[in-house]
Amino acid sequence: MGLFTGLLGLPLAPLRGVVWIGEQLRDQAHAKLYDPVSIRRQVDELEQAYERGEITEEERDEQQEILLDRLIGGPEGGAGG
Repeated sequence: MGLFTGLLGLPLAPLRGVVWIGEQLRDQAHAKLYDPVSIRRQVDELEQAYERGEITEEERDEQQEILLDRLIGGPEGGAGG
């Protein structure tokens, strides 16, 4: 039965590979999205952009709130995962 099942599943092997690659990409994106070091760097970049006059105080505050929600909530927060 194992050989028969293996032969029937063989045409699905490329699909399994694509699914595996998709899962790896998802995991990498989540790791980067919720990485505290990355979030801190983005907050610093927002502050610098505000100081240079590239964004308004309101824009800076809105983006900081999004970043802090991401930091506090993490991937389990359900905000986008």
